[in-house]
This record gives sequence, structure tokens and C-alpha cells, in this order.
Amino acid sequence: MLHLTRTLFILLITCLPVHTAAQQAAPGTFLFDPAVLTAQKAAIATHQPGAEKALHELLTRADRALQHGPYAVTFKSKVPPSGDKHDYMSVGPYWWPDSAKANGLPYIRRDGVTNPERYTIKDDSYFNALCNDVNVLGLAWFYTGKEQYATKAVALLHTWFLDPATRMNPNLNYGQAIPGITEGRGIGLIDTHAVIALMDGMQLLKDSPAFPVVEYKSIQDWFRQFLTWMRTSKIGKEELAAKNNHGTWYDVQAVAMALFTGQQALAKQLLLTQTKQRMEQQFEADGRQPLELERTLSWNYSYFNLKAFFELALMAEKIEVDLWNYESPGKKSLRKAFQWMLPFAAGNAAWQYRQIKPMQADGYLELAAIAEKKYPDLDLTPLWKAHPKDTGYAYTLTGWGE
Repeated sequence: MLHLTRTLFILLITCLPVHTAAQQAAPGTFLFDPAVLTAQKAAIATHQPGAEKALHELLTRADRALQHGPYAVTFKSKVPPSGDKHDYMSVGPYWWPDSAKANGLPYIRRDGVTNPERYTIKDDSYFNALCNDVNVLGLAWFYTGKEQYATKAVALLHTWFLDPATRMNPNLNYGQAIPGITEGRGIGLIDTHAVIALMDGMQLLKDSPAFPVVEYKSIQDWFRQFLTWMRTSKIGKEELAAKNNHGTWYDVQAVAMALFTGQQALAKQLLLTQTKQRMEQQFEADGRQPLELERTLSWNYSYFNLKAFFELALMAEKIEVDLWNYESPGKKSLRKAFQWMLPFAAGNAAWQYRQIKPMQADGYLELAAIAEKKYPDLDLTPLWKAHPKDTGYAYTLTGWGE
């Protein structure tokens, strides 16, 4: 799971005076604000204490990443139904052997309870580690110019996407299989929902001599093929049709891939025709998310889905689409969805929905740090009183879930 410390996150979202970044070239990132990145780079150059502290935290993580990997789908011992280890595969996390059956088949669902078998195939954990490391190493290179970070990131990318011996085929035909039921399903696309972090890492690395243009373009081509598979395959269309967080995260990935491959018109089309419709379908007028509230981890999934919409809104800014202030025909909006969760996160109301694991506010706090910039008239005082900013909290770019 991609994890940035609170200090680094605040560094990346807090706007500094524009003049500090005036002479810096802005990177073409999609989730991180390019102007803020260049402003913080200038702050580091002038030895501003907060920026230097955040850089130290980042480089601690980047130095650890230098020791990680390589990662590849071909490292697994099991072979996908295709017979080709280059095909990604994973097992649905909430599916367990049926104790009433001698062979346990077909598996049965226990929502919110992860079967350890999920971790016997590491394609999912490897991909998330790849996203984390490339993102962190890209930031480290951008802020320091030290080629050791770029060289490591590019080596990781080459192994996963380009090396004929280890590259992943551009599909998820065997994602989140269920023994006795299916070899793969649309839900499997949630496994790669962290891909935007990977892409921002590559965007930060673009100017490094360690990242040849031909390799960058080859990875773009890989993602064009993957996006085509998402939009045309039976499994991809299943996830496109999902009404809950799966559909939202489908949009996150499709928009991110369209932007990364230079298809801005397609990205805009997806936001206007798919994402806005999802806001109408998934939110109630008061901001509730009914399909997420049905889950055994209702708080977690309400946050997880809202996080996906926040990521879409951040990417939409890059192509002049405003999702922050959009209101659907049914009077549903991102702002209302955020506000509905606010009193629960602040501790001013008791959560009345099923939650089989302890309720944590950290994920919501990351969204609040963004929301207070997008909705300056919104009073977040109760939230920050309950969770003082100086106590620190985590910012994650990936999230979790089935």
C-alpha cells in the first residue's frame, strides 16, 4: 500500500507563494499538483524547515526502496489457466473453502474477512509495491536530482513492463479468481487501482537521463493496450458496469491511463459521461453512499469510494473539468458526500452501520486536508479539534478493498 507520511503529504498539497516556483519547470503529474511540487522544490532549495523535514522523511523511504524488488508476475509458482506466467493472477480476498464440502468447493464469501490464500500469489502485492516504489523514487529524484533513485525506478519498470522474460501481459483476465466458481472476474480490476501513483512517479522521472524516451513510450504503448482491454473485454465491461466503488475505481484507472497515453479527449469524455453518472447513481442527496453502507466494513468502503472520487476530481482539474462543485440532476455532489461523513470522523455522531473492524479516521483525514482547500467555506474546526494536525496522520494514495 502506498503510504506517505503526513508531513510529506502536507508538503505536497499546501500552496506556497507562487513566486518561489516561478523559475521551475512544472512536471506533468496527474494527481500531485505540478505547481505545488515545483514550489516545494524551491522551498527545499532555500532551506525552509518544514520542507527540509519532509524531504528527510521522503528520502528515508526512498533509500529503503533502493533495496526493494525487482517485481514480476513471472515469479509466482502457480500457473494461470492460460498456461502463461506472464498473465497476472490473484484470488478473491473474501472467499473461503466451504467446510461443508469435502474439497471445500465452491468457495463461499465472508465479506470483510481476508483469506490468507490471497497472499500465496504475490502478483497483487508486487504490483502495489511497484507503484509505491516508483512513486517514492520519482519524488526523490525530482527533489534531489540523484540518479540512483531514477536508475532504480527505471529498473523496476523495465522488469515489470518491458523485459521479455518477466513482463506482464496487458490484461487482468485472471484477477480475483474464486476456486470452484470462476478463473477471473471484473472485480479483479480493483487490484490495480493504485496505478495513478505509478504514473505520477513516471511523470516525475521523465526528464531523468536514466529513463530513455524509448522506454517511456514503450510503457505508454503497454498502457494503451491495457486500456483497450479494459474497454473491450468481457471482464473489463463487467467492472465498467459495477455500481459501487468498483465502478468508481474503474474510472480512476481509465482516466489515468487516458491521460498518461496522451488521450485527453477520451479522459474528458469518461469524466463527463461515466463519472458524473456514477455520482448520481452512488450518492444520496444527503451524501450517503448506500451500496458502501451495506458492507461489513461500511466506514472503510465509504471512505474508499469517496477517495476514488477525490482522485478523479484532482485528475479532472488537469483537463478543465470541475467535479468539486458539480451537482447532479438529483442534487448529489462530492461536497455532500464528504460532509455526510464529517460528524462521524469528528466524533460528534455515532456510526450506526456495520463495521466489523475498528473504525479509523486516518483515511478520511487525508481527504479533509484536500477538502479544506477545495471548500474554503467548509468549517472543519470540529474535525481538527478531534484530530489535531500536529499529532500526525497517514496519507495513502492506494487504499484497499475487494
